[in-house]
Amino acid sequence: MAENQVKLTKLAKCAGCGAKVGAGTLARLLEGIQVHQDPNLLVGFDRSDDASVYKLSEELALVQTVDFFPPIADDPYLFGQIAAANALSDVYAMGGEPKLCLNIMAVPKDMPPQAVHDLLRGGYEKVYEAGALITGGHSILDDEPKYGLAVTGFVHPENMLTNSGARPGDVLFLTKPLGLGVLTTAAKAELAGPEVMARVYGLMTTLNKSARDVMVKYRVHACTDVTGFGLLGHSLEMAQGSGVELEMDAGAVDFLPEAAELARMGILPEGMYRNRAFAEDSVDPGKTELWRQDLLYDPQTSGGLLLAADPGDAEALFQKLKAAVPSVQRIGRVREYRGGKRIFLK
Repeated sequence: MAENQVKLTKLAKCAGCGAKVGAGTLARLLEGIQVHQDPNLLVGFDRSDDASVYKLSEELALVQTVDFFPPIADDPYLFGQIAAANALSDVYAMGGEPKLCLNIMAVPKDMPPQAVHDLLRGGYEKVYEAGALITGGHSILDDEPKYGLAVTGFVHPENMLTNSGARPGDVLFLTKPLGLGVLTTAAKAELAGPEVMARVYGLMTTLNKSARDVMVKYRVHACTDVTGFGLLGHSLEMAQGSGVELEMDAGAVDFLPEAAELARMGILPEGMYRNRAFAEDSVDPGKTELWRQDLLYDPQTSGGLLLAADPGDAEALFQKLKAAVPSVQRIGRVREYRGGKRIFLK
């Protein structure tokens, strides 16, 4: 290995969004914190949404988010790209356009300068691809490297999307395949080959910009990006926030084939178990095989968008997304809440 090369994932105890505090734990930590009211704060931390939204005028609202995590790839440049794409995604999920970003970085004091440079370069290039700017940031020394962004974007207040606007009859779409958490965990144990991981990294560095640019042209009532809480964790937040229940076709979900094989063998990330503990009491699994359930709880890093679209626009949206996203899937529908479970798998 060359002098300036470093295996970043060997420096981290967990990878990417798998390092997130579990959704249930996070909710308990926030209990009792007083929420101050401001009529211009359209979305705050009490909503379990992807970003905060503050109305500046009748035609402009500010979208703000922050996201960072330990290395999910050994290559610093690739890690920087993935972390940036993941942070930018929260603004896309709100229907917004990112504009300004700040670096958030922690590096070991003996990390080679070239590796730090490559990490930052990866973040910069992905931000510029999004049409945004990095204007500064903050860095500290830490035994475990971490990187991400604070992102500011803009959206028209009337066009803002949240994870709590789904309506009965809406059609559910997902824009990337699942299994990223399983495969990045397998890669740390050298159980996933370079060709497989090249595809995985390609998915994680793909911005959700194209999905956002398509969906804002149609009647999409709710949106969230699928990251650390897995598809079922984020779906549960959508169902609870919207006051509805979701019927999901597990057979219609696109799983990376190598991830499916590993899930059948029981090779799963720790975050999957946290996500299951959070959501499973609200999920009726039906006859869904255990390995499929596991992948539905699999924590994703820079995953796709989950959309709830008006049934009248569903087919047109589906056709446009086909040419714009890695894997558009029609995975279910929204129903009136009948009490009890929130998500029903079939």
